[in-house]
Amino acid sequence: MRRTASGVCHGTLGELYQGPLGHGPEPDIALVSFPVDRHSWVHFTRGTDPPGPLPLGEKSATAVRLFLDRFGMELPAGRWSAHSDLPVGVGMASSTADIVATLRCLFHIYALPYDPGVVTGVLSSIERADSVFLDQFALYSSARHHVVRRLGTAIGFHTAYVIERGTVDTAAVTPLLLRHYRRRAQEYERCLTGLLKGFSAADPAAVARAATASATLSQEVLPKRAFEAVVAHREEFGADGVFVAHTGSLVGYLFSHRPAPGAKDELSAFFSSLGHQCSFAQGGYG
Repeated sequence: MRRTASGVCHGTLGELYQGPLGHGPEPDIALVSFPVDRHSWVHFTRGTDPPGPLPLGEKSATAVRLFLDRFGMELPAGRWSAHSDLPVGVGMASSTADIVATLRCLFHIYALPYDPGVVTGVLSSIERADSVFLDQFALYSSARHHVVRRLGTAIGFHTAYVIERGTVDTAAVTPLLLRHYRRRAQEYERCLTGLLKGFSAADPAAVARAATASATLSQEVLPKRAFEAVVAHREEFGADGVFVAHTGSLVGYLFSHRPAPGAKDELSAFFSSLGHQCSFAQGGYG
């Protein structure tokens, strides 16, 4: 048995869609998370000392307890360590990625096959979450922890984005979001229909248009300061669309092709003029 076990989980660049799923007075909040090549890592190294606290906070510690209770196990002697590329509280699914990475590490510690059902069961006891435990896009009910539709791996984008100052408490804004979803139900239905058609056709331009529509609807309730400027300059930079962290502080451009070095210079200068440092990352899979 290996002395060190590890678990890794990617984060997100917010969502390509966040809005209502279904009709009625209390619609589900549905997400199509935007996976990004940024990660959370959790390691457990066997040793002789009792395991110390997991350095990722209360939610991940709760995930360990729930996992051990489910299988009737105890942790062996050893030491936890962790690392993350994901800023906290900006809409990059950092806490969910920490939990999933922790659970994946636990599966390896005990040489158990990875079981997404166990993962969703643990997540449902801790927080609203997204679909970072999957290795594909999905339409996901964040409250019911249910995969509504798997959307595959054919779509991918290059991105240029910024993180605005401030954080968003997702639980605190949920009632505000639900009221907004009820007011804009038809617009969200059209947006989601276009998004799903884009995924079915493996059409990144259609997905980007729907993501822009979802981001624009989000701007009415949880606005980003840079959003209007980003939208106004989209065509100038040749971007296919705009995306946001709907309950976070991230906003950026979607490109179906990698921007040239000169374009990256111009994008960086533009975002700097707005008071932000630009970042580049690949999102999705295609």
